[in-house]
Amino acid sequence: MPREKGKAVIATNRKARHLYTILDTYEAGMVLQGTEVKALREGKASLVDAFATIDDGEVWINGLHIAEYGSGTWTNHAPRRKRKLLLHRREIDNLIGKIRDGNLTLVPLQMYFSDGHAKLELALARGKQAHDKRRDIAERTAKREVERTIGRRVKGM
Repeated sequence: MPREKGKAVIATNRKARHLYTILDTYEAGMVLQGTEVKALREGKASLVDAFATIDDGEVWINGLHIAEYGSGTWTNHAPRRKRKLLLHRREIDNLIGKIRDGNLTLVPLQMYFSDGHAKLELALARGKQAHDKRRDIAERTAKREVERTIGRRVKGM
């Protein structure tokens, strides 16, 4: 029986949505050591510079930093070790086909506990170019201005 219910976010990759266009998302489990889980429960993780690869039909996360557990001994884990992700075979086959066809990559978006199990939200993404980023910023600014104008009219200003 899981220790807690619901979803508790550990870490998010805030730059991912700025640097990439998200095409599809997947929820993956992670193969972790005991001290890694304890460090995650303390919230000591970073998704900066993390990326996923597919090697020999298995999905691996590289560059994910999970700090060493403070009360750990010689059994502590390496902070930036390569970790295996758990996905269904059909999802992995689907990802292999999509990555092989286009200029796509696997980017972690968020790490969280779901009903006591550590999960990683993985995105199939395409890198944005500078003009795409500028267009997104312009659209966001225009939307914000429209909302302000509507808010002023409602208030009678």
